Amino acid sequence: MLAEKMFAFALLGSEWVLWVLVAMSGLCIAIAIERLLFLRQQNTPMEPLQQALTKYLGGGQHKEFTTSLASLKGLEANILQAGLEAHEKGGSTSAEDTIAGHIVFEKNRLDRGLIIIGTTGSNAPFIGLFGTVLGIIKAFNDLTLKSEEAAASVMAGISEALVATAIGLLVAIPAVILYNYFKQKNKTKMANLQSMSHLMLSRMKEES
Repeated sequence: MLAEKMFAFALLGSEWVLWVLVAMSGLCIAIAIERLLFLRQQNTPMEPLQQALTKYLGGGQHKEFTTSLASLKGLEANILQAGLEAHEKGGSTSAEDTIAGHIVFEKNRLDRGLIIIGTTGSNAPFIGLFGTVLGIIKAFNDLTLKSEEAAASVMAGISEALVATAIGLLVAIPAVILYNYFKQKNKTKMANLQSMSHLMLSRMKEES
């Protein structure tokens, strides 16, 4: 009974698998566009930020540094500004805890949706191969039902089934590239932020 149901399922062929791959590709593209817009929105111009931080580390005033950060906006500037505000209220320890909490929160926001892109990149080839196997099963089943032009029918069915593997690879390769791009982008942003926050905190602790 179960074998018959599984065989009937296999005879559906690979067309529905292609639609699954197309849907996965569309979802990855949508997430990638959303992530690009999010990164642009959260981007802080690094050159003026580094200049403001260098001036602060060289003996600049807290208020002047806060004003510079407020004019820059973006993820890095906002977190450093939150650290400065926490320092004014509770000292360097409070600033350190505030910055650490913000970094964890923002890292989760930066990585949002990337698991879908990564999963697509790693699994799309297998889904395509699954579609190819289903297509080949259907082609050989058609062979048993058709006596005339059987070989041509099977070859056409197999070539059509192999399209699923090709589409799976076509979906997976851009997904892997996008995943690696965003992960590296986020890793660099977090590394820069941690470096700048440690420098700022060291200046605060010197004043304590």
